[in-house]
Amino acid sequence: MSGYQRAWLAQDALAGLVVTLMVVPQCLAYAVLAGLPAQLGLYASILPLLAYALLGSSMTLAIGPVAVVALLTASAIGPLAAPGSPEYIALAVILALLSGVALLTLGLLRLGFLAQLLSEPVISGFVSGAALLILVGQLGPLIGITPYGQTAFDLGTSLVEQVGQFNPATLLLGGLSLPLLWWARRSMARWLERAGMRLPLAELLTRLVPLMVLLLATLAVVVFDLDHGEGVAVVGNIPEGFPVLHLALPSVANTARLMMSALVIGLMGFVVSVSVAQSLARLRMERIDPNAELRALGVANLASALSGAFPVAGSMSQSAASFSAGARTPLAGVVRAGITALIVVGFTVVFERVPRTALAATIIIAVLSLIDLKALRHDWKYDRADGLAWLGTALGVILLGVEAGLSIGIGLTLAALLWRSSRPHIAVVGRVPGTEHFRNVARHQVETDDTILALRVDDNLHFGNVVPIDERIRAEIAHHPLARHLVLELSSVVHIDATALMMLEGLNHYVRSQGWELHFAQMRGPVLDKLRGTALFAAVTATSGGAPFPSTHAAFMSLASRESAASGEPGRATAGT
Repeated sequence: MSGYQRAWLAQDALAGLVVTLMVVPQCLAYAVLAGLPAQLGLYASILPLLAYALLGSSMTLAIGPVAVVALLTASAIGPLAAPGSPEYIALAVILALLSGVALLTLGLLRLGFLAQLLSEPVISGFVSGAALLILVGQLGPLIGITPYGQTAFDLGTSLVEQVGQFNPATLLLGGLSLPLLWWARRSMARWLERAGMRLPLAELLTRLVPLMVLLLATLAVVVFDLDHGEGVAVVGNIPEGFPVLHLALPSVANTARLMMSALVIGLMGFVVSVSVAQSLARLRMERIDPNAELRALGVANLASALSGAFPVAGSMSQSAASFSAGARTPLAGVVRAGITALIVVGFTVVFERVPRTALAATIIIAVLSLIDLKALRHDWKYDRADGLAWLGTALGVILLGVEAGLSIGIGLTLAALLWRSSRPHIAVVGRVPGTEHFRNVARHQVETDDTILALRVDDNLHFGNVVPIDERIRAEIAHHPLARHLVLELSSVVHIDATALMMLEGLNHYVRSQGWELHFAQMRGPVLDKLRGTALFAAVTATSGGAPFPSTHAAFMSLASRESAASGEPGRATAGT
């Protein structure tokens, strides 16, 4: 606050008000999506926001209930207790507590680099798959039935079995809410702009449409008594006043049951939050501290547990709305927390007769924007392995469940990484005429020497790739029968492990048995320091003037000169492509 400018206050206050009005329906809806009473969505939007405002590094990230985290919460505790039951609520609080402890611990250990462990295709595929799973699950409340199951197949089968039991009044309300919300998201802002309204105001009104739809649907329920006369499901009683702040330590059994789910929820929420925060920070040339984000999200989840609510994270839609509404600092989140607190204290009665079908329509429209098929097309075209990771993650979430889908995505990414690492690029290099530069003979017109085989290894040498590297080098030796010197250019190598050292020792013995000499060129400092003092280093450098060659050009000139002197003939340079 030391550098806070008075002119920012109005912007932060307006942004806090706009985002609160926009997300109150989402807070209620995401609590219901998690299988919890609707008011817990409001509780999760007070203390966690204050905690993040104090500790977070992003100026505009909006914290609160998030669709994907709500789905993960339901997936984790759904098999352990009946949704909405006291035991279920207690498990959700424990999940928030364990998530908070895990994130805070990682932040204190400065492990913010964990944000890089999930690739963009895995994150995008997971979010898209989870969005589709949420969409299928919300079709039931939209028409007045209760589907069951943890996968899209189970939920879809349940919907088909119960479709004849739909509630006509519920279907009518949902059927009117859904296209109105869809039109508002897709076209309302452009339509208002063409009608003469300024674009910022048009976008503001568009963001308030979900609240307007909820109020209209609630008005219809009240006027026509649809919840009593027609059986339309509503939110129900929402107690007024602040929740009783209480933090009970979980039992060993509950900790064991929920620890892995809490870690998955915390890390996924952290990765998504950091991605959103960084994308917004770049627009204002600001900086995000991943370690501070870990600590802030950890404390925010602890605050949510203290409030008796469920895990929270950063939201893309809420953050984008806060950013576009002019938020300058986290004070916008403080304003939002204050307004939400006022709603909890005196206005919860307004939401008690909100029809659940309208909340389902709100969720469906919100998650539709999370399904990113453009990313799939881009990843598939650019790198087939990334495309497979996206597709495998999304299908895993849809068909097997959220945790299984995430595991599949991580597994596919690691498999692709290991596959690439086990097949490093190795190039036969030659000198570009008239220069000291050496390039791949398969890509450039270069000069080579029949007595020298120069190979560039474009990866670190480790246990996972020593076999294919050794095989490739020996194959190249067989293809160059006139050569007597093998030069390994190691400019791209920064690490050689013990297994790779053994491979190089074996290669040196093989080279000598063929009447060749092994030489190193352009060796990096860390590799040089590690190899110095080994028998291999002494044996190789003994034939290279006591040290590795500083460059491939130096090796080429020295060895060519040596061969020329030994044979009494000029060097045999040849052109290659």
